[in-house]
Amino acid sequence: QVQVEESGGGSVQAGGSLRLSCAASGGTFATYTMGWFRQAPGKGREFVAALSFNGYSAAYGNSVKGRFTISKDNARNTVHLQMNNLQPEDTALYYCAARDTWGGNRQYHESDFAHWGQGTQVTVSS
Repeated sequence: QVQVEESGGGSVQAGGSLRLSCAASGGTFATYTMGWFRQAPGKGREFVAALSFNGYSAAYGNSVKGRFTISKDNARNTVHLQMNNLQPEDTALYYCAARDTWGGNRQYHESDFAHWGQGTQVTVSS
């Protein structure tokens, strides 16, 4: 059973940057597609980014393209989300997730991922 745990959340002013990390255990990390989702208060879970098992293919949510970058360190069983030019609308609880296969460069739904962390809070003030 794969377990994932997020870290790196915090508070930042608009225009600032944060880097989230997700550590995975209990499975063969190098074979997993990893993803990030977020959920703001009163809203559904939104796709942010996904990365193929080998790190060669990535997909991004439309609202974060050009600002966020997902990367994977298979040697450390870790995936990162570099978030630049953060805006108040990026405020949310950010979740890391894992799935067995790469589903292509598309907008993923939360039901596409089987394993989830507890989330880390990101707050952006104006």
